Amino acid sequence: MTIKEDKNKIIKGLYIVSTPIGNLKDITLRAIDVLKNSNIILCEDTRVSKKLLSHYEIKTRLMSNYKFNEKKNLKKIIDILNEGKIVSLISDAGTPSISDPGRILIKQCIQNNLSVIPIPGPSAVSASMSISGFSDKFYFHGFLSDKTNLIKKEFRMFLKLECSIVFFISAKKLSKKFGLLKEYFPEREILICREITKIHEHFYRGKISEIENFQFNPKGEVTVIISEKYNDNKKEILDESDKIKIKKLILNTSVKDIVRIISQQKNISKSKIYNYCLQIKNEK
Repeated sequence: MTIKEDKNKIIKGLYIVSTPIGNLKDITLRAIDVLKNSNIILCEDTRVSKKLLSHYEIKTRLMSNYKFNEKKNLKKIIDILNEGKIVSLISDAGTPSISDPGRILIKQCIQNNLSVIPIPGPSAVSASMSISGFSDKFYFHGFLSDKTNLIKKEFRMFLKLECSIVFFISAKKLSKKFGLLKEYFPEREILICREITKIHEHFYRGKISEIENFQFNPKGEVTVIISEKYNDNKKEILDESDKIKIKKLILNTSVKDIVRIISQQKNISKSKIYNYCLQIKNEK
């Protein structure tokens, strides 16, 4: 008689376990089973993880493993795995190693021929994309930079992409960067997701150029999706709104920068923009 292998058997190795991003019910049965049968659970903040584990009566020992101590923990964790133990890695919310600690440990496990097994589940990225209505081809950037000059550099890179763009940012910082979004992506749609799956879950949709004093709680992080680039042919003429914008920019911006900004935003011929800038300067 042939005995079939139990595909649900928990083998030794490192498990990357996805946990709820808000609503505690958003966890898989398999995730609960793996966490209960682990020898150790690695987590970012033991206080946050204890709430989830307590809810599901999981008594596995926790070990703090966050951004500033993950390198220090490496040898200890690899030794534990080499002993044939089962170790699970979770983050405060969502899928570990996606803009969260974990990548360093995973690389080390691969180098040591140790099994790394994913336990899929909640993700703010896939949850937001699933309701966006934008192109399902997308680029995930992770957290946006802190400094304005770096954000501008990232936005210039985004402009070259033909797909939807997803990034994380603090709610407080986002409210201060609407001006930059309007400058670089005025013709695109935006979806802002806050408190996904929680009681105060909120989604804002609209055209970026029409965002005016959008108000929301400045606490926490939000997931932002910018729609794909629309590939129209280069416009051969400047409409009135284009001319007004150029006149405003020319007071404090070089012609070279104006040509770059407008051509990227509005898909207009650079020569047309340049000639109009010269026309304005000659009128003064």
